[in-house]
Amino acid sequence: MLRHLLVVLSLLAVPGVPATAQQFDGQFTQGGLIRGVVAPGAQVWFGERPVRVADDGTFIFGFGRDFGTTAELRVRWPDGRERRHNLQIAPRVYKVQRIDGLPPRMVTPPAEVLARIRRENAAIADVRRRDSAVMGFASGFVWPVQGRVTGVFGSQRILNGEPRRPHYGIDIAAPAGTPVRAPADGEVAMAEADLYYTGGTVMLDHGHGLTSVYSHLQDVSVQVGQRLRQGEVLGTVGSTGRSTGAHLDWRLNWFKQRLDPQLLVGPMPAG
Repeated sequence: MLRHLLVVLSLLAVPGVPATAQQFDGQFTQGGLIRGVVAPGAQVWFGERPVRVADDGTFIFGFGRDFGTTAELRVRWPDGRERRHNLQIAPRVYKVQRIDGLPPRMVTPPAEVLARIRRENAAIADVRRRDSAVMGFASGFVWPVQGRVTGVFGSQRILNGEPRRPHYGIDIAAPAGTPVRAPADGEVAMAEADLYYTGGTVMLDHGHGLTSVYSHLQDVSVQVGQRLRQGEVLGTVGSTGRSTGAHLDWRLNWFKQRLDPQLLVGPMPAG
């Protein structure tokens, strides 16, 4: 992985631009989030998508669960010079989880709730489209709750023998009522007590298209528009929505790209 990072750094070294203006942090792998810095005033594209660049040159981008092995990053400096760079993304092998004995309604929702599900999914999609100038991600990330990891990013779930979409988050088992804390600075973009699938749900906007989701909460203790600092409580662990036990489902997205939160925080702390 370090080799990929060094390749990108060398490609972005441009005569006349201070070396200190070229920095990257992150893992070039499926599920990875990359934070970069270019010279102030530069423009950046990830594929065909323009990427927000802060006044100090900071920008971010990420690779979803099933992202391909290559991507293009394009940088245009204030003087008009432009370079296109091919990035190499490492593939991953994901686990398969089988869960049997679930009530049918938890596998296939009844027809009468489909309109509700579509409405709630549309609201979630609206949040994931946000591209705010907030830079909450600059605080770095920590685990929002400590406990036993029972579900990992990217795993394929087979419910009652029927394959379902991959799991895009991390499941952390903890006693009901355990405080859930903001893993990074951010603004509350959604605070709902009872969504069909995810029950008590909070979404945080960390800026530049990066959002995080906290599901199955027993209590939601924040309101939309509220600014949180890393470590502040946003709710408590519960088993609301389509859940079989008290746990937190924590997810991270860069627009439509589903990211792996654990790549940002490392192993669960002991104890």
